[in-house]
Amino acid sequence: MTAAWLPEAFANAVLEWFAHFGRKNLPWQLEPTPYRVWVSEVMLQQTQVAVVIPYFERFMGRFPSVSALAKAEPDEVLQLWAGLGYYARARNLHRAARVVIDQHGGMLPQELELLMALPGIGRSTAGAILSLAGGQAHAILDGNVKRVLARCFAIAGWPGASRVQKRLWVLADDLLAAANRVGSTQMQPGRLSAAGAYNQGMMDLGATVCTRTAPDCDPCPLSRHCLALGTDSVRRYPESKPRRPLPRRATRWLLVQDSDGRILLEQRPPTGLWGGLWTLPEVALQESSADWCAQHLGQAANRVEKLANRRHSFSHFQLDIHPERLAIAALADRVGEDDARLWMALESASKMAIPAPVKALLLELLAADL
Repeated sequence: MTAAWLPEAFANAVLEWFAHFGRKNLPWQLEPTPYRVWVSEVMLQQTQVAVVIPYFERFMGRFPSVSALAKAEPDEVLQLWAGLGYYARARNLHRAARVVIDQHGGMLPQELELLMALPGIGRSTAGAILSLAGGQAHAILDGNVKRVLARCFAIAGWPGASRVQKRLWVLADDLLAAANRVGSTQMQPGRLSAAGAYNQGMMDLGATVCTRTAPDCDPCPLSRHCLALGTDSVRRYPESKPRRPLPRRATRWLLVQDSDGRILLEQRPPTGLWGGLWTLPEVALQESSADWCAQHLGQAANRVEKLANRRHSFSHFQLDIHPERLAIAALADRVGEDDARLWMALESASKMAIPAPVKALLLELLAADL
């Protein structure tokens, strides 16, 4: 803590701002059960609120409880997640729900360490669940909070670096303790505890005021003592992750259609890239798509059409996609490899649990065939 800010003054400024300007009507805030807060926090990781809201509402409509989620098939969960990206979040959510049923009597644990032992729940997510749904005093450190703290206290370095992250956690803990000292620690009907209000206020400040690209410093309750603002260096913080050129990979995707116009889909292994999702068959660029049809489908392609190449960027590499459209005779609904391949009408296939670039290709194909 710097001399410019006493912890209580910082916490009080956030609490007062949240009381007047904080977000209080998001879907997961209207009924902040541990389960609903958990699902929302997982969805909000690296995803904006406006994008999350319709996904959250559909997810809750289909899986209103931990029990409902645990009973679901992985494919159902992934289908509702399709388009949100970072699919490991959905797989971990599903796995964790089953652990909660099997080991915790169907109730999310109310202890930080037990929550963090569940798949996909780190310290910040656990802190959010316990403070926002249970009123407990646990700090959070999501991307929004990191940005507010890095700017207010001019913390150099990339927040993901271990050294920087440790410093941010110390600050987050100290400031949350101050929030408990200056705010009410009693839970009241319809109101957050001091810890919950402070945590939500920090997230809201980062999401709506202290934004990444267009911070609005004038109405910020922390601007008077913000070290970054005082030195005209707001955009310097937080520092970006040191960039390295993303490696590039290339693949050929096969849009195989039978004589009825159905498309062939393959289910990926449960772990790894797009784990558990349905995708298009793919081969290496040096391999022949016609040979693939002969080997895996037992017949030659009647027609092979090259489509426009495209690129899909992941956080750790870029994928150059070379799609080809192939026509073959009709086959059975499922094709070998333990039902890991199936034929579907093009419109139905586009609604499956498929990655975004696959969906884009199928929708293009559907539009072209109309």
